[in-house]
Amino acid sequence: MSDTSDQEPSQPAAQPRPPIDRSLPADPEAYDSPRAVLARQRGLSAPYIAGGRDPQPGEGAREDRYYGRILIIMVVVLILSGFVLGIIANLITGGG
Repeated sequence: MSDTSDQEPSQPAAQPRPPIDRSLPADPEAYDSPRAVLARQRGLSAPYIAGGRDPQPGEGAREDRYYGRILIIMVVVLILSGFVLGIIANLITGGG
């Protein structure tokens, strides 16, 4: 049995970064924006946080509730249809 504890773990291949476009001027207002400050606090290399703020949270919550109800109804229908098909199969075949 060989001892592999003294070997270094393999490092994942480093992804090449795209070159930085230095032709654009710096935007001091964007640097001080709340999103950029939060990104720097998290140690991100760029002042960008994926996702952002929902511009219409009320509409999004209504949509989530609507699709949640549809999901629950679909699950109940699928479960009940299994029972119904089982009962019908027993009635047709005369199983008991």
